[in-house]
Amino acid sequence: MTSVVLVVDVANVMGSRPDGWWKDRAGAAARLVTSLVPLAGQRVPLGPDGAAVLVDRVVAVVEGRARALTLPDDVRAAVEVVLAAHDGDSAVVEVATAVLAPPTEAVPLVATADRGLRERLPAGSLVTGPRALLDLLPAPHPR
Repeated sequence: MTSVVLVVDVANVMGSRPDGWWKDRAGAAARLVTSLVPLAGQRVPLGPDGAAVLVDRVVAVVEGRARALTLPDDVRAAVEVVLAAHDGDSAVVEVATAVLAPPTEAVPLVATADRGLRERLPAGSLVTGPRALLDLLPAPHPR
């Protein structure tokens, strides 16, 4: 079974679910990041053709106004949050590249539907769409 570092393009995944995220980007990002906590250390069917992969670590890349998110310490301990200095896509590529580099040489599994971003990812990266990821998460609470 492949072990992966799950790298979540928060803006893209958040934007795929029309739950009012545009009214409070930071709050929506915090809810999404919090919902990722249970995935660390779990086997999930997000690999190629739905194969199970083991999520060693979860990294959430947050950009724009969503960077103002606030998270409790237990969430920050479980999910590494990267606040993109500029555009989120470049930060996702940087994270995926770092995951592949020695000494870790792990496999990044990037959750995004952004075709342009997918094309920019380094060779060896795996990709899954927002729906596959969201289907594994608890249902959002109505706002």
